[in-house]
Amino acid sequence: MKTVYVDNNATTAIAPEVLEVMQPYFTTDYFNPSAMYEAAKSSAEAIQRARETISRCLGGFDPEQILFTASATESNNSALFGTIQANPERRHIITTAIEHSSVLEVCKELQRRGLDVDFLPVNRQGQLALDDYVKALRRDTLLVSIMLANNETGVCYPVAELSRIAKETNPKIVVHTDATQAIGKLTVDLQSDLKHVDLLSFSGHKLHAPKGVGALFVRRGTRWRPFILGGHQEQGRRAGTENVPYIVGLAKACELAVASVADEQTRVRSLRDRLQKALEERIPALEVNGREAVRLPNTLNLSIHGIEGEAILYELSRYGICASSGSACSSDSLEPSHVLKAMAVPFTAIHGSLRISLSRYNDEEDIERIIATLPGIVANLRKLSPYWDDNRNCLDI
Repeated sequence: MKTVYVDNNATTAIAPEVLEVMQPYFTTDYFNPSAMYEAAKSSAEAIQRARETISRCLGGFDPEQILFTASATESNNSALFGTIQANPERRHIITTAIEHSSVLEVCKELQRRGLDVDFLPVNRQGQLALDDYVKALRRDTLLVSIMLANNETGVCYPVAELSRIAKETNPKIVVHTDATQAIGKLTVDLQSDLKHVDLLSFSGHKLHAPKGVGALFVRRGTRWRPFILGGHQEQGRRAGTENVPYIVGLAKACELAVASVADEQTRVRSLRDRLQKALEERIPALEVNGREAVRLPNTLNLSIHGIEGEAILYELSRYGICASSGSACSSDSLEPSHVLKAMAVPFTAIHGSLRISLSRYNDEEDIERIIATLPGIVANLRKLSPYWDDNRNCLDI
């Protein structure tokens, strides 16, 4: 039985083209790119070409503004801590309650250290109120960190507008965005729409590159300090020998992802919308989280009243369907998603969340399998639920 993989917001399969370009740097061109001998030049040149490729993919800017990391988590930590260290005189941060944990937990730690942090709320659709954001901005605000798109719900945020407003309030405000889920699904252009963004983070394994590689864009002139010290690599901005094959793979994946944005916005969105419609028709007491908001074209987040998400995932796995209940970074926790809590999802549904996230490798057959399988699983699990009246086919609370 074919495995139906629909957990692409957690991680993706490595694209064959990506694996192909990586291979030489595991074998013949395995050298340390910092070495002085002639043989190592190919590795150093490969890193520079990767920088140039990523620059083209994200709007065309000086490639030296890209530095390579081990993950989006490192990029986010580096962006936030590096900004704080470079600007000790400013103590106010704005973020949201629905950020990825690699931003949210850093902001909580900074709050414990005495910084003033505003965690902006969202509404039931996961949307941020512009008025709340404008009211939170202050002349002494140091940092705004708001993601481009949420990893659990797919809800998108108007970072272009938010960053413009921040700079109009005070040009010294540093604007960071976590673009990990957006690249390849949305157009990300740091020279036009996002020209007011100072720091942008992303990783490889969300766009068909390997796990273990990420990048951080640091706009020239941004007051920021390196987070990892110890060597001269990345022009002294990130110590540690560069992971050449993975960097090469990341650049190729970015190239492929940008070329696939139109497919994501049309074919993949059509698959997602068809699945959403079919499940809404077949499963009573089902909510689509963020359905009225602008969402990523690949993401469908469901709250299914009366049952546990873990039970749904277990049953789906028995049928060869791989999905998730939220962020992969908190998948071992029984606590409800902080994103869904911020969205005020009802208690009868918050534990019954299911995230389905597609990629360009999903097809009609995958959608048909889910449609044929999930409603029956839900019906069977609800027979065991204390919150469900099976005779009346509705909640019993």
